[in-house]
Amino acid sequence: MNTKLVRALALALLSLPSLAQDLVVRGERVHTVSGAVIDNGIVVVKDGKIVAVGNERQVQPPAGVRTLTAKVVTPGLIDAHSVVGLAGYLNQPHDQDQHDPTGPIQPELRAIDAYNARERLIEWVRGFGVTTLHTGHGPQSLISGQTMIVKTRGETIDEAVIVPRAMIAATLGTGSRTKSPGTAGKQMSMLREALIGAQEYQRKLRAAGDDASKRPERDLRKEALVDVLERKAPLLVTAHRHQDIVSALRLASEFGFQLVLDGASESYVVIDELRLAKVPVIAHPPMARFVEELENASRSTYRKLADANVPFTLQSGYESYVPKTRVVLYEAGVAAAYGLGSERALRSITLDAAKILGLDARLGSLEVGKDGDLALYDGDPFEYTSHCIGTVIDGVPVFEGSR
Repeated sequence: MNTKLVRALALALLSLPSLAQDLVVRGERVHTVSGAVIDNGIVVVKDGKIVAVGNERQVQPPAGVRTLTAKVVTPGLIDAHSVVGLAGYLNQPHDQDQHDPTGPIQPELRAIDAYNARERLIEWVRGFGVTTLHTGHGPQSLISGQTMIVKTRGETIDEAVIVPRAMIAATLGTGSRTKSPGTAGKQMSMLREALIGAQEYQRKLRAAGDDASKRPERDLRKEALVDVLERKAPLLVTAHRHQDIVSALRLASEFGFQLVLDGASESYVVIDELRLAKVPVIAHPPMARFVEELENASRSTYRKLADANVPFTLQSGYESYVPKTRVVLYEAGVAAAYGLGSERALRSITLDAAKILGLDARLGSLEVGKDGDLALYDGDPFEYTSHCIGTVIDGVPVFEGSR
């Protein structure tokens, strides 16, 4: 036998991103999110993609295909901002890669280089129906690094990753104030200086064209910020107080980059400005502690954003203590109770999250052609007495039990 051929085939199999399967999921209530709720609904997944959605009269499930059943079926949940996979459950130095304190501006730090696909926190959130994470460097530096988008599956980064570099994470306010920057003015001046330096690097690259001899020496930091200037990667700015939110809006207008606001606990003060600027918000977790920069936070903010048609989603966020993350399902349940309502709360952690992350063509709702990512529950997902009894990614059951 040709050992080289066998080795090549083995490597090819190992490099497959997933083992997409055929599956039938039945639910007493199926929330498609993009359309009406279906009573006695059926979702058929083939080769990892949804091929049919409807009720028992509309959909004839194929014979011989494994079937899962549940009281309630929803699209797989999307956590729109997390540090899971970089931050670990042990809270020890060796599993804390979400922040490098050695410099205030480090946009070149790649999340894909720090993500641990076998981190137990991934398995934990997957057990609540979370199938997709927007994760990466945490909000503790002026520019802390890059983020990425993964599915909560696999034992290697290659199996998990959807988008290797999603956004560049920045922070305004006390969360990133150290010896330098130590004030709000210094934060903004340092950001402008970094972006102006990237503009100059961009001009040199354009002037050199295809002439390698004229190209400037490679600078990973400036390269990352050039991508922000060219709108290839949004700048994700964590800002809670209204004056920091306004500063972020001003900076985006000045340099023309795509801005995504994170946290934004006082966003209700500047809703008109956010709507006019068409800036999406990844809002703070409703159960976060309302202290320090979040002292003026309100759990009615989510409803106000929705009523004003400001694109927003929820997140599990980042915490400095074990287990480093919350569960976005519970956060949405609290938002629902504080005026958002169950339908909009579910949409905020599925289709709305997918839209803000630029993945609504394949995630966020149960529609033909989209990924076969589903969450199964034994009751209303937003009731504390209900449990997630199954999580499916690309047609593959990755969690079965009760959590």
